[in-house]
Amino acid sequence: MSTVLVVEDSIAQRELISDLLKATGLKVIVAIDGQDAIDQLGSISPDVVVLDIVMPRMNGYEVCRRIKSDPKTQHVPVVMCSSKGEEFDRYWGMKQGADAYIAKPFQPTELIGTVKQLLRT
Repeated sequence: MSTVLVVEDSIAQRELISDLLKATGLKVIVAIDGQDAIDQLGSISPDVVVLDIVMPRMNGYEVCRRIKSDPKTQHVPVVMCSSKGEEFDRYWGMKQGADAYIAKPFQPTELIGTVKQLLRT
């Protein structure tokens, strides 16, 4: 069973994303902000990270850069999932090392399809 780390500071969004992924048979671990995600990555090895951008303590761009610069986690695919939906935001997210970028609000099939595709690569 594949594991997804969902990093999202909004309780409603965190539960929505977690429930969607769990319904497809994935194991979900949650982090409430970027610093929590980095702390957890010291002890867990997710197969994919779904990452919000606008969060307290550490934003998603910084978390993505840290994931991709650490030899232990650099292979883990990162899906940025953010309300920042402008083309520049998408460009900047990919520039930080994200493997995919989904703008909120998203279609459940888009999130699930993207995560499943990254699990196959």
